[in-house]
Amino acid sequence: MPAQALPFDLVLFDLDGTLIETAPEICDAVNDTLAQFGLPPVAQAQVDRWIGHGTRELLVQALAHARGTSVDAVRAAADLPAIAQAFDGHYQRRCGTRSQPYPHVPEVLQALRGHGVRLAVVTNKEGRYTRTVLQAHRLQPLFDRVVSGDTLPTKKPDPAGVLSCLAEFAVPPARALFVGDSSIDVATARNAGVPVWALPYGYNMGQPIEACGADRVIADFRQLLN
Repeated sequence: MPAQALPFDLVLFDLDGTLIETAPEICDAVNDTLAQFGLPPVAQAQVDRWIGHGTRELLVQALAHARGTSVDAVRAAADLPAIAQAFDGHYQRRCGTRSQPYPHVPEVLQALRGHGVRLAVVTNKEGRYTRTVLQAHRLQPLFDRVVSGDTLPTKKPDPAGVLSCLAEFAVPPARALFVGDSSIDVATARNAGVPVWALPYGYNMGQPIEACGADRVIADFRQLLN
């Protein structure tokens, strides 16, 4: 397929649940942390539903559940900084241990690059974890830009990350595509004025992705080349 046949010059991707299945090792790190502080473990299915707003928010949700209290109480708790620091160590050790790219992700990214398409990641995951996960699966070199949850003052669904990529690569919104797995990603793309495709196998807080209003739902990552 010649480069001019592709309808986009820039493709932006969410990370967790879109490019890489990360939930198992996130759950491991959460439960490592809860055990360290004498709290009961949480289930994988619960962690899957909490993914999307960044790792710290996920930890807050897990602590609220384990303590039987509210997320506001957890955010105000005096021991949250210490627990968050402990989680940071556990998650850094777990990054890359039980995650894996979804089927066809590496080869499709390579093919898009071969067509001259610019590639970016826009995730709410903090930068230190984003780098570790991408490097663990040898995906980091495939991206022209990575915008993490702490790269800019705001996170998704704020469109700042997408808009900064459009500006950097001088790509008009109609020639860009956002690919994600959640209502957060769809809202981000809509706020930025770019088309959005959604994948049904990721983490959409327990809700069906078909209800989120994406322009297209693709069950196979290879459909990005079609």
